[in-house]
Amino acid sequence: MDATTPPADATTPCLAVLTTAPDEETARRLAASAVDRRLAACAQIDGPVTSVYRWQGGIETDTEWRVLYKTTAARYAELEAHIRAGHPYDVPEVIATPVTAGSDAYLAWLRSETAAS
Repeated sequence: MDATTPPADATTPCLAVLTTAPDEETARRLAASAVDRRLAACAQIDGPVTSVYRWQGGIETDTEWRVLYKTTAARYAELEAHIRAGHPYDVPEVIATPVTAGSDAYLAWLRSETAAS
């Protein structure tokens, strides 16, 4: 990101979208393919994390990798479809949180990088 990043519509809402994956390889594949397709400007992977959840009547505990995407509301539906299509889980976690404030330069870059081509 530099001073030559083209201007983007400053009114486009930005989102942080969270998912988890069963292993680092899946997390990297989902992250890289979303950025490659401009569905997200950035994807951060961290892990392993421990998830405890109720599934099919029981309590499960699993090791997962978390992926946090930075995108716009305009790209959300495509990003969600992309995650669901490439995810091995029956019901993958996909949670979007609005970005209510942030660096003007960073948010302009995010919008520019996710603009449909």
